[in-house]
Amino acid sequence: MSRLQAELHRLYLPRDSQSESDDPAGETIRLVDTDGRVRAMVVDVARQAGWDAVTALWQGVQDELELPAPTIAVSGIDGYQVWFSLSEPVPLAQALDFLQSLRLRYLSAIAPRHIVMKPAADDLTPRHAQDTRMVPSRQAETGHWSAFVAPGLAGMFADEPWLDLPPSPDAQAKLLSHFKSISPADFQQALGRLRPTGAATSCDTDTAAGKAAGSDSRSIAVQTPPHDGLDPKCFLLGVMHDPTVDLHLRVEAAKALLPYFER
Repeated sequence: MSRLQAELHRLYLPRDSQSESDDPAGETIRLVDTDGRVRAMVVDVARQAGWDAVTALWQGVQDELELPAPTIAVSGIDGYQVWFSLSEPVPLAQALDFLQSLRLRYLSAIAPRHIVMKPAADDLTPRHAQDTRMVPSRQAETGHWSAFVAPGLAGMFADEPWLDLPPSPDAQAKLLSHFKSISPADFQQALGRLRPTGAATSCDTDTAAGKAAGSDSRSIAVQTPPHDGLDPKCFLLGVMHDPTVDLHLRVEAAKALLPYFER
């Protein structure tokens, strides 16, 4: 196993991955393992969204969520990728919750067509292995190369988010060696912090009241009508953050909340 492949295994590949190729170009990685858990997440931001959008996400997760810096890659096609690494895999539902919450917090002003979250909520079968192209990789569509880039230099690729020649494997490995995975405790703390300011007080009050009456969180989120005094925004937040609610309903709630957080 090459030094680059070792770094990719350390940061992104599922624990059950059997890939040990010395040349990662052209390979894919499974973002959802056979147990339906995730340890790598990718946010694709199209060039049209601008470098500032990537900066806001990259800096925000460090300054506000106190997470290790994610890596940044040029896609080799038409934009950037922000890669998140978890030291321990989490259930797919938590990964999707994290990605949707990041979008609401840092990318709400960006048109949905310019952002792709991986893994996505399109394929909800727990054992389905959602794949993404490995970085670095030559893109058949353009003939250009994707590559991890140093955050301080990433802005230089705003107009041309690619490399014309394959990057040095040793240089890519050296760059990745400086990055750390998110610990389980830090990930859970970040999920809590991603809840919009003020949402916890009102929603938690309603949830506590419901539990006192013998209702579970699912019945509160799904059965409580808006006209019973529950604020519609709070209702949607409750649905989005409730792990017992069907995932497609949580995603729809997140979509409905996007206008509340536009900048």
